[in-house]
Amino acid sequence: MSIIFPFKAIRPKKELVSEVSCPPYDVVTREEVRKKIQGSPHSFLHVIRSDGEFDDSVSEYADIVYSRAKDNFNKFIQDGVLFSESKPCFYVYAETHEKHTQYGLVSCVSVEEYERDMIKKHEKTRAEKEADRTRHIDKLSINTEPIFLAYVGNPDIHQEIASITAGKTEYDFCSDDGVRHQFWVVSEDAKIQTLIFHFSKVPKLYIADGHHRAASSVSVGAERRRKNPKHTGIEEYNFFMAVLFPAQQLKILPYNRVVKDLNGLSSIQFLEKIKIEFQVESFPEKFVYTPEKSKNFGMYLDHKWYKLIAKEVIYKNKDLVAALDVSLLQDHLLSPILGIQDPRTDKRIDFIGGIHGSEGLMHSVNSGKMKVAFLLHPSSIQSLMEVADQGRLMLPKSTWFEPKLRSGLFIHSLED
Repeated sequence: MSIIFPFKAIRPKKELVSEVSCPPYDVVTREEVRKKIQGSPHSFLHVIRSDGEFDDSVSEYADIVYSRAKDNFNKFIQDGVLFSESKPCFYVYAETHEKHTQYGLVSCVSVEEYERDMIKKHEKTRAEKEADRTRHIDKLSINTEPIFLAYVGNPDIHQEIASITAGKTEYDFCSDDGVRHQFWVVSEDAKIQTLIFHFSKVPKLYIADGHHRAASSVSVGAERRRKNPKHTGIEEYNFFMAVLFPAQQLKILPYNRVVKDLNGLSSIQFLEKIKIEFQVESFPEKFVYTPEKSKNFGMYLDHKWYKLIAKEVIYKNKDLVAALDVSLLQDHLLSPILGIQDPRTDKRIDFIGGIHGSEGLMHSVNSGKMKVAFLLHPSSIQSLMEVADQGRLMLPKSTWFEPKLRSGLFIHSLED
């Protein structure tokens, strides 16, 4: 049973929506933020990434950064850039990239459901990122960005969403990455109750993207619950904002890896060690290899692409998590050969989302910042849900969902 709640969204004026909307906080670097906010006074990056307004002498986690975010948000409200809905509503949010469209329901979900593991997780969080978003949510007293949730779709929900999207859109614009964003307001009480009823038949929800934001929202809610002697359970801090998508509509790209050095090995020594547990095939320069199936990996080293095929012995009879491509790469190459023991904390490894393709990996290595890059075959949504159902966890940065949810389109206040 999945419990969803309408809420009074704080959202942009229609004529300003394309100026306010921005990428999620964690897919842009500080330098990219600085460039994007230049000449863009209404960008929601001023709220979710206010660190971009300071030079590097100011830590992105400094108190003044969170205070500036709050000031910027309050100014958006005062200037009428953002306004609050007059009544609790649901919203439908559609994203179209090329020929792919996905339709999500914007709602609030329950902190208690998360705590009871009715909202399933598949990744561990990084302590510093969770602490950052916890401070940000608590300081501003809002959920600035939604959690990306998936569910096993059913015809009743699909039919209801289709009837809503047949109506007039509230927002309809294209972002600079070529994604079309459409938005419908669901304010009719009958439709709200119908959606609540249909989702009550959905057994569980899965976090697709936003583990840090979810954990942070829950931490803030739990702390406010603890501090409130008159806690009733219906305060807004008991809920956090999410967009719920049917799993069959979602598109997963790989989350690729780049490493700064070969752990003291020469390229020849490195290749010889890989050959123990992977078949290795090299390609001529300028040829780009993309893995065509699971257990195959692309590797870019010294301006050449290699195809790595995991030998059956390293995944035969392995359990679900150990046999995932990200696990095979970590357990049989990154850890034993390159010395990357904990990819969550090791500064020698970085991650590049699949949207950047092989070009992003090649640029990272050719620039000299990184020595070697690994291109993976994407995980499946079925694997993600199976791992979550077992109460297991994937390695960090196992999946990259595309298109990303745009930030600044809707905000949830934690104040009553």
